Amino acid sequence: MGHNQNHRSHSDPNDQTKKRRRVGFSAVDSGVEAKDCIKIFLVSNKEEFHAPESFVLDPVDLNGFFDDEGKIYGYEELKIALWVSSVSFRAYADITFQSSCDRGKGVTDLKSALQRIFAETLVESKDEFLQTFSSDKDFVRTTISSGEVLKHKIFNGHTGDSNNRLANSATSDIEAVRMVVGNMATGHLYSRLIPLVLLLVDGSSPIDVIDPCWELYLIIQKETDLQGEIQYRLIGFTAVYRFYHYPDSSRLRLSQILVLPPYQHKGYGRYILEVLNEVTISENVFDLTVEEPLDHFQHVRACVDTSRLLRFDPIQHLVMVAVSLLKQGKLSKKTNNPRLTPPPSAVNDVRKSLKINKKQFLQCWEVLIYLGLNPSDKHMDDFVSIISNRVKYDILGKDSGNSGKQVIEVPSDFDPETSFVMFRSEANEASTVLMDDNQRNQEEQLQKLVQERVKEIQLIAEKVTRHLKTSDAAVN
Repeated sequence: MGHNQNHRSHSDPNDQTKKRRRVGFSAVDSGVEAKDCIKIFLVSNKEEFHAPESFVLDPVDLNGFFDDEGKIYGYEELKIALWVSSVSFRAYADITFQSSCDRGKGVTDLKSALQRIFAETLVESKDEFLQTFSSDKDFVRTTISSGEVLKHKIFNGHTGDSNNRLANSATSDIEAVRMVVGNMATGHLYSRLIPLVLLLVDGSSPIDVIDPCWELYLIIQKETDLQGEIQYRLIGFTAVYRFYHYPDSSRLRLSQILVLPPYQHKGYGRYILEVLNEVTISENVFDLTVEEPLDHFQHVRACVDTSRLLRFDPIQHLVMVAVSLLKQGKLSKKTNNPRLTPPPSAVNDVRKSLKINKKQFLQCWEVLIYLGLNPSDKHMDDFVSIISNRVKYDILGKDSGNSGKQVIEVPSDFDPETSFVMFRSEANEASTVLMDDNQRNQEEQLQKLVQERVKEIQLIAEKVTRHLKTSDAAVN
């Protein structure tokens, strides 16, 4: 970790007077927010180190790693540049400031604050960091050598673009590798990745690297350079926990997933999900769940699972029946069962064959119903009405402040007879929406949720349709 200071000369006696006067009247140090003085770069070679602006990382939160509400105190003109190597995942910090002194709030210990994020990955000097590009160039290859290769794929030119460091690769292919946590190599690799997990995965904390129930699924790019040597690059990974499921199976829970910024929005997140889906089926896992999925990830997951369900014959007839009933106006009046639920046998079939859990299947089921309707169809109002009933049931049906059966009035332009929802609420379950005492505000909140859900269904449907057309064209 390097630093330098530019101290003012103290030879002029007038300067001392000026300093005393300034200190005498200066306000208490207001500090600087960590996010305003820290820049982080992810670089893969010395050239990128010297021109890093194209490789800026956008962390989810920097202030959280510093005390006093993310403020840094005691420095004038503080700038911290942090480099992380995407070859070895070592890091280096360059700290510069004009001066430092206690102006009423102390002087923040920058080194210990940065070590909270980077721990032992932080190297002391710039020269040592630059040296790692050659000394640690085989770090990924040697570390994953004990792993199990699960899947190979050529990404058909989507591994790079004209602005990307990968564009000039001679040849390139992708491997999915599984490593079980608990052995030294996996623990060593994950400990180097922890800083990126903390910086880039919202609300995450490190996994226990000695618990063998954890598994890492790594996406590795094997890239042949111009000298003909194969370089291994880590593109992304997911950390998955394997639970025992009685009597002779297991459940997988995805806990962390990260595709490194240079490789995002190129289909690698979908690829990781494909790998996990294949593992759950080939190893007869009970199901795959996701721990607190973020909206973007849940969107990708819904697109993947809806595509799989569209190719799953046993439910096609059930979707057609549900769409037919909806077009006849029958389902929309079932306000006491407001979710367009598939029969339990279908839920079980989907879990057994595709390993999609019930909650996820019900989300995708709504998209399948939507896909069965014509977007300009007059029955689309009925569909929105059902989504509205379902959202209200999910939210109000879990309102812990009211137990037992209740009737809630729901203003509806569709049919005055269906302008209420009956539900049974469960005590002691937290609602996902803070209910407002004001009835109008409550309705507005719920209506906003309904609109967001319908938009999300439409977006997933569009992407799935486009993806299936592309896939079918590629096959034919």
